Amino acid sequence: MFGLLLRFIMALVLVFATWNPSGYSYIHWLLQAWPGISAYLAFSGVVLLIGWVLFLHATLESLGLLGIVLAAAFFGTLTWVFFDQGWITANNDIVSYVSLIVLAAILTVGMAWSHIWRRLSGQVEIDEDGRDR
Repeated sequence: MFGLLLRFIMALVLVFATWNPSGYSYIHWLLQAWPGISAYLAFSGVVLLIGWVLFLHATLESLGLLGIVLAAAFFGTLTWVFFDQGWITANNDIVSYVSLIVLAAILTVGMAWSHIWRRLSGQVEIDEDGRDR
């Protein structure tokens, strides 16, 4: 459970550090500095790119395209239930934050799917090289 929470926190950091509606994100920093890119800005961009590649690669490998669509459908309809029940209200900032949290949740499931699958089914997934995932 702690591993799943840690993955979710890391996915939230990655998603919200890249862009968020508060105005404090890498995209905002990049646009303010453009065209004068500093070493810090470039380094931060590379770190974020590495994070995105790791999360996206793991998610695509573990869930596949169909799994990603199903995860998006699951979290999308769950969000719809929250709005429909009035637990959250729709305005631009709320919708943006909820969308970013849903993206982080999908990336978290992708990063943790092998562990979740093993717990649910008792089966171990083996990748193409014959290694345990």
